[in-house]
Amino acid sequence: MSIAEKIGVQVPEVLLPVPGIDLHKWAVIACDQFTSQPEYWEKVAEIVRDAPSTYHLILPEVWLHSLDVKDRILKSQQVMQDYLEKGILEPHKGFVFVERQVGDKVQSGLVVALDLDCYDYNKGSQTLIRATEGTILDRLPPRMDVRRDALLESPHILVLYDDPEGVVLSEILTRKQELPVAYDFDLMAGSGHIAGRLIEEPGLIDSIIEGLASLIEPSTYTRKYDLPDANAPLLFAMGDGNHSLATAKAIWEELKPHVSPDHPSRYALVELVNLHDPSLKFEPIHRVLFNPGEDFDTTLQLYFSDKVKLHTITDMPTLIAEVAKSTSTQQRFGMIQPYGYTLVELDHPQHNLTAGSLQQFLDLYLKSHPDTKIDYVHGDETVDVLGRKPGNIGFFLPPIGKNSFFRSIIVDGALPRKTFSMNHAKDKRFYMECRRIKP
Repeated sequence: MSIAEKIGVQVPEVLLPVPGIDLHKWAVIACDQFTSQPEYWEKVAEIVRDAPSTYHLILPEVWLHSLDVKDRILKSQQVMQDYLEKGILEPHKGFVFVERQVGDKVQSGLVVALDLDCYDYNKGSQTLIRATEGTILDRLPPRMDVRRDALLESPHILVLYDDPEGVVLSEILTRKQELPVAYDFDLMAGSGHIAGRLIEEPGLIDSIIEGLASLIEPSTYTRKYDLPDANAPLLFAMGDGNHSLATAKAIWEELKPHVSPDHPSRYALVELVNLHDPSLKFEPIHRVLFNPGEDFDTTLQLYFSDKVKLHTITDMPTLIAEVAKSTSTQQRFGMIQPYGYTLVELDHPQHNLTAGSLQQFLDLYLKSHPDTKIDYVHGDETVDVLGRKPGNIGFFLPPIGKNSFFRSIIVDGALPRKTFSMNHAKDKRFYMECRRIKP
């Protein structure tokens, strides 16, 4: 077994648009963004129109439960076939080194394929690749419908590795100018600039794989995480796209009994990002309730009983500042309603993370209020705007620290679902590279 196989990495055949394709129109943001803002996706459709674009290959999740969802899925699959037949995509065997402008910093990543046999999203997983949040199983079937008959995948999945010394990318950064440019252009809708370089040289590929393998070398691993042994090491932790990778895994488990072990669906294309990349910010994922009952405030107070205190806050900046004062013994989050802002304090909470404390209550509330719906949103402004709309309640949550992130996953398992996100919505991964997932 090669080192690459041992660490669950495959060198993929990446498909990229041929020269002459307008890449500004080709690349669109991850399908799970702006799920409560159809106007964003309507604007994307207006920009793209009939030009070759990943927009035509995906199903924005804002339309996931629309009446015409089956037609949308079928159309995307037909476009995949069309692009392949017309030669719009050309193959490149290797990794892609990606540099993405994120604010005033540049985020560096590697597009690779990961072995789904080395991944398990279930609670208590001890695999090389693990979920960082609880997977909502009933979210998988509609996403499986999208992937099941697709010829191509295009990743918006970001997977983290813990490399404080920067060994994995050291040679890449030294030799960057030697690498062939795959793309270099401005993304749409104010999402900055992105550039990709091809990594096709066998020696360079080997150095990357060896660098990744060194991160779970037993003595290094036990020292880094202060653990007694390095059995069942964690090498890759989900950053963004947890349910997308879980969907790919579920499809592979369906196929596995009927196909050869080297079937392309055994692997998933992802972008690897170092947890310690200076651009990487862990952002909280906020919540919005739609159509809550008039009993919501009372129900919340009864649920948390004497552990909860509510304080009226004058404005959003003050609410943000107060929520940031959370401690290990007192968790804080904000409620945003049409009539104003409320700071919620929880003393001696049951869960380690604020998101866990709030989510447990919301899950129970939603069970007893079937007409109430929930969405998970990114960005302070978005939760503020949505929370202040009549009939809504927004929940503003604090971020979590990343320095102990991997150890928390190793010791405690997956975090409560939708606990964190990396960077703002507009900074999420854009679809660019493709890969065949059917022979």
